[in-house]
Amino acid sequence: MGRQKSYNLFTFFSLYIAQSVPMSFFAAVLPILMRQGAYSLTAIALIKLIKIPWIIKFLWSPLVDRHTKEVLDYKRWIVVSEILYALIILVVALLKLDTTPILVIGLIFIAFLMSATQDIATDALAARSFLPSDRGLINSMQSMGSFAGSMVGSGVLLVLFHKLGWHHMLPWVSLFVLVALIPLLQNKGIELQPTAEKERPIARPKDMLTFFTQKGIYKHVIFLLLFYTGIIGLLSNLRPMMVDFGYEMKEIGFIVGICGTAMGILGSFLSGLGVKYLGRKWMRRLVSLLIVGTSTLFLITYNGGLLGQHTPFIFVAIGSVWLTYGMASTLVYTTSMDLVRSGREGTDFTLQIVVTHLSSMLFSISFARVADVTGYQGLFTLSLVMGLLTTLYIWFYNPKKVIDESAIR
Repeated sequence: MGRQKSYNLFTFFSLYIAQSVPMSFFAAVLPILMRQGAYSLTAIALIKLIKIPWIIKFLWSPLVDRHTKEVLDYKRWIVVSEILYALIILVVALLKLDTTPILVIGLIFIAFLMSATQDIATDALAARSFLPSDRGLINSMQSMGSFAGSMVGSGVLLVLFHKLGWHHMLPWVSLFVLVALIPLLQNKGIELQPTAEKERPIARPKDMLTFFTQKGIYKHVIFLLLFYTGIIGLLSNLRPMMVDFGYEMKEIGFIVGICGTAMGILGSFLSGLGVKYLGRKWMRRLVSLLIVGTSTLFLITYNGGLLGQHTPFIFVAIGSVWLTYGMASTLVYTTSMDLVRSGREGTDFTLQIVVTHLSSMLFSISFARVADVTGYQGLFTLSLVMGLLTTLYIWFYNPKKVIDESAIR
């Protein structure tokens, strides 16, 4: 791998981790505090609605595509969005969560709006600056950056929050977001890949609809809706489950936030290599089987009373769910990037990822309700059933576009 390609990958890794750190912290600390306050699992799952900007970001993705022709255009969108992201976090640090909760949540919502805009521009630039043969690598950077940010935000910061508190920690989070821009600002070697088209199409709002009217695209949409279903219920209920098992906040931060997400990073890396050397089709099949195995592991260990406090099986179970999720994320990103249209890279990629976000959010709430009514055994059983159904579909699934994998490995 050339030096410039390596630096480009590191640049995108920095951008993705900058998005993830603040989001992961806010998403991790609120469910724990709510569970300690005796809120139901269904109510805790509803806190995911604060990520609505990431669900509706497709609404302004054509605007970003329309005003980005050169690398410098993408850099402007990314830098401005990140600066606003950091400034809002700094303002939140000055407020008191217990006395102004509505204002704090509102500002966090706006901060997520800025990070979502940065993500549109970053994804589009990644799609245009890397060859199809390198998409597994760039999307592993996306997954690894996201999981590394999650490790810091929901692991390290969760532990530090126990000691430092809100006001002393968030200014450092704001500074980190700004520092993560340095590789992009210094990188002069990012180049857009040439296309066969003489004139680049101009993105319009109607492109959000025409993406879904392409012939055969419904098969891919079903893939996006189903792929995470066998594992998302496990992932979204890990922290409340550990509270119920008697774990303290710092223990949850270490086991889930640090050990778990470290396995997510490893899974993302392995998936990127798998895409390159095994191909997309067989990696999708392999990961779908791993999702089934993970759900089975949770069901067996829970029924055997092996997930209680201070047992090694909790590390194995949580490690497996994050490893599998990391591999699945890279595959979803890579498959989605293969299907973007020229001139609408940000719009098409965003639409596809929004489908997965929306699906994950709805399934998380539904799975949490099942856990409220039937207990964790019902949650694990339903996850296994959904995993089996998804595996059956994946085994016969092929993307809309026929990809010559011999040419892109």
